[in-house]
Amino acid sequence: MIVLGLTGSIGMGKSTTAALFAGEGALVWDADAAVHDLYAWGGAAVEGVEAAFPGVSGPDGVNRMKLAEALRADPDGYARLEAIVHPLVREHRADLMAEARAAGARLLVLDIPLLMETGGDAEVDAVVVVTAPAEVQRQRVLSRPGMTPERFAEILARQTPDADKRARADFIIESHKGLDHARDQVRAVVDTVLKPGWAGRRGIPKAAETPQ
Repeated sequence: MIVLGLTGSIGMGKSTTAALFAGEGALVWDADAAVHDLYAWGGAAVEGVEAAFPGVSGPDGVNRMKLAEALRADPDGYARLEAIVHPLVREHRADLMAEARAAGARLLVLDIPLLMETGGDAEVDAVVVVTAPAEVQRQRVLSRPGMTPERFAEILARQTPDADKRARADFIIESHKGLDHARDQVRAVVDTVLKPGWAGRRGIPKAAETPQ
């Protein structure tokens, strides 16, 4: 099974790109969706998050707005939160990967916003970075409900700069040139990685382990 890491800074069009990969037959694991499940009532992260940040959970699980407020008041809290959530996310991902291999999946895309920040790029066969010009990114993000320039700046400060992501990418998807262009780029990536003998960044030929 070929595993691609899909990433991109906020507002770059990563979610749309993930959907395009799914449309090409790839199985997609969404890190944000996994966190949503972990934060929901009864989720594995709720107890630990509430213990670290009292008052941020309620009948529906972790309240993200309250959690964000707690983190803004305590910047060091990000490290505590990551120590709680990241191991649970990795476990969630490992379970899905095991299921995908057992089912004979050919291509798995891991949609991870902080792929490079967490070292996940070393664990995949190739990294796909979604990008767009800074002005397009800013316009997209600031059009979101509740977003402010200050909040946008806070988010960017915790993410690897787009230029650095692109420099470390194996494939780049430009999301600002229209959906058809992005779809063509995604199809080119899929065609490349599914070619017999394609090895990827870890240098492991995939033909022998990929069902035809």
